[in-house]
Amino acid sequence: MLPPLKSLPVFETVARLNSFSRAAEELNVSQSAVSHQIRILENHLGESLFHRLGRNLELTKEGKQYLDTISNSLLQISEATTQIKGKQKTHIRLAVYSSFAVYWLIPRLPELKRLHPNLELSIEMSHGTPDLSDRTADFFITIEKEKRGFLFESFYEEELFPVCSYSYLETIKSRLNVISSKELIEKLNTIPNPIAQFSLITSHSIYDRHFEDWKRWFSNLQQSLPNAVQFHRFSHLMLAYEAAKHSLGIALVNDYMMNEKNDETELIKLPCSAFKTGDNFSLAYKESRKNEEAIQYLRKWLNEEAKTLYRDN
Repeated sequence: MLPPLKSLPVFETVARLNSFSRAAEELNVSQSAVSHQIRILENHLGESLFHRLGRNLELTKEGKQYLDTISNSLLQISEATTQIKGKQKTHIRLAVYSSFAVYWLIPRLPELKRLHPNLELSIEMSHGTPDLSDRTADFFITIEKEKRGFLFESFYEEELFPVCSYSYLETIKSRLNVISSKELIEKLNTIPNPIAQFSLITSHSIYDRHFEDWKRWFSNLQQSLPNAVQFHRFSHLMLAYEAAKHSLGIALVNDYMMNEKNDETELIKLPCSAFKTGDNFSLAYKESRKNEEAIQYLRKWLNEEAKTLYRDN
C-alpha cells in the first residue's frame, strides 16, 4: 500500500533541515501543517520517525532507514518531471573533506564552470568521513570503500611528505651548512635523519593522535622517532599546513595540498622520503543515479583533474 504521498516531501524536507520551522518556511506552509503531515505519515507507518527532545530533533533508526529508501525515489520523480517539462537538472551536491576542498578543489572550480557553465555545484565540506546518503550529498569524495547501492571508483592514494616555507628552507640549509640542492638531498637522506633537529609540526586529524604522523614517517626509514624533538601540535592538517606556511617548522602534508592550480603553493617539498598513509580516496555515488548527466560531468572532470595528483612535485 502506498503511503500518503503528500507527506513524503514534507518528511524529506524536515529530515534534511532537521527542523519543523525551517521546513515550514521552505515549503511555504505553517509549522502546524508540517507537523500534521509528519503525524499522518507516522500513523500510516506505525513508527516514530523523529526523536523530539525540546528544541532538538533527530531521525529515529526507522526514520533514517525510511529516508534513505524514499530520497532517491523522490529525486527520480523530480527529475522525470523536469525532463517532461523540457528542463535539465544541473545542480549537484558534492561532499568532500575540508582540506581537499580548500587546497585542491576550489582553485579548479573556474575551469569546471568554463567547461560546464550550466552545472551548479554545491560543496558540502566535512572534517570527518561524510555519511553516504542522499540527504548529505549527491556525489562524494570519501575513504569509505563500500556501501550497498553505491558505486566506488578509486581516485587517489594518500601519501605524506615533509614540507616547509621557502624562508624556513634557508634556515635548514644554514643549520646543515649546505648550499646546493645536491648537498641538501645528501644531508636529508642520511641516518639518523637530520630533520629531527628542526621544529616539527604534527596534527591528529589523520591518525587521531599527535606525533603518529611523524612516528610513521621515521618508521618508514627504519628509524625510531627521536625523543628530543620540538613539536608544534595542531588538530587538523589544514592548520599544520598554515603553520608551515608561516615558517613555524616542517609539516607532513599530502599531494593534493601541494597541487594548487598554477603552482601557487607557498610551501616547498623537501627532497626526502614520503610514506603512504593507507587511506585511499574514492569517488562515490548512487548506482541508480550513475547515468545522470550532472554526475557524469562531475565524475569525468574530477578524474581528468586528478591526474595532476601524480605529477613529480
